[in-house]
Amino acid sequence: MVARIMMLNEKQVLETLEQTLREFARRHRNISAIFFRHCEKIKPIIEAMQIDYEAMTLDRKMLIGSYCTMEYAIESAAIFNPSIIEDFDQSGLEAGEKRVIISFRATGEGHISSIVFRRGILDKDNNLQVMKIGHNIDKAEIEHKTLFNKERFLLKLSEMHTQDRYIAQIMQDLPNEFEFAVLKSMVNTALSDPSIRQERRTALEEILWLADSFYDLQFKHDSDLTERVIFPISESESRGIEDARFVRFEDDDGSSRVMATYTAYNGHAILPKLISTEDFYTFRVMPLHGAGAQNKNLALFPRKIKGKYAMLSRIDGVNNYIMYSDRVTQWNVPILLQEPRYPWEFTQIGNCGSPLWTPDGWLVITHGVGTMRRYCIGASLLDLEDPSIEIGRLSEPLLSPLEDEREGYVPNVVYSCGAIIHNNSLILPYAVSDYSSTYAVVNMDELIDALKKSK
Repeated sequence: MVARIMMLNEKQVLETLEQTLREFARRHRNISAIFFRHCEKIKPIIEAMQIDYEAMTLDRKMLIGSYCTMEYAIESAAIFNPSIIEDFDQSGLEAGEKRVIISFRATGEGHISSIVFRRGILDKDNNLQVMKIGHNIDKAEIEHKTLFNKERFLLKLSEMHTQDRYIAQIMQDLPNEFEFAVLKSMVNTALSDPSIRQERRTALEEILWLADSFYDLQFKHDSDLTERVIFPISESESRGIEDARFVRFEDDDGSSRVMATYTAYNGHAILPKLISTEDFYTFRVMPLHGAGAQNKNLALFPRKIKGKYAMLSRIDGVNNYIMYSDRVTQWNVPILLQEPRYPWEFTQIGNCGSPLWTPDGWLVITHGVGTMRRYCIGASLLDLEDPSIEIGRLSEPLLSPLEDEREGYVPNVVYSCGAIIHNNSLILPYAVSDYSSTYAVVNMDELIDALKKSK
């Protein structure tokens, strides 16, 4: 492709580029910069063709970049699995109103999932007005972690069941604190061996995609929240970012930040990860570690309990567990909390987002899977001081798929990744058959009363 473009004269280059810009410039913010950046990514290929990259005109570079660019409809297949949190900014509202941020799992071509956001206002009657979305997508600048602790790195590789005998020599040759560039060079040298066995190749690739899973995202300050899309970045996320459970976390010193657990998927393995932000412009992303950071369905409590972070999980794919930790990224000693009890949750029980504080206990919205892989939403109440104690659990679903909600990308599913309490009501956004999203409103007095009577 590059060779063909190099055969064009400057007039042909300009004509082809101008035609492309006429058709696409209005659809994207500063698309010429995107073209140039994409050309820069293949600079080594161009120089390997004995082409003087620096001597090329800017127009020719942009044209090459345009051939390396495609539009992607991030929500073309589904926008689902929502979570909702209070916005940091609650100024300028009427009595009974609350400004909220809603996250969604957006799925496009090839079943690739990203995280997208919407801003909205709940009024005194719990009507939700979603703000107008922006016209462009802002792709964040990425800064990868450069320095690693070998002991913690080896521990995570062990949790991922990476074969030790295939990576021992490389890890042995690294210092206790090592740089990503050094690791990458050593692994790539080993991978270049034409006689390498597939088992060792897989193990070495897992080293790289673990190291690649630590990074920061920086969005431009002139972008609207709805334009900031968290795309799969690392190799561990190459097949999508799934089911982000956002929570507004209040620390002991009164400070607050937004954190979310999510599942990274690369087509054959999953990696639980944590993302945090204080302004929705800068995000820090890192893997979760420990015996309890396995499988899917992790949800962080919105505050510490007795000085420790607390997390719900489903490490065995069937039951709900609870864990405590001094570090928000390190999770061990999972304690069995809930097992399936009722027919509509016999296959598995899990959480639908972070627990919600109420004066009567921690309200946990759950999901249960029953016959025909039908998902329903339930509710449980846990003790405030000791959440391992279940005060009550609804025997019937709080929410089941209606007849007009059964058809979709994945039929017979209602599912949520996080709710809030507003005006003495549970505001529960949920996905409809993994295709679209809506929300339900539940009276808190009635819900808590039913939970207390259910034990």
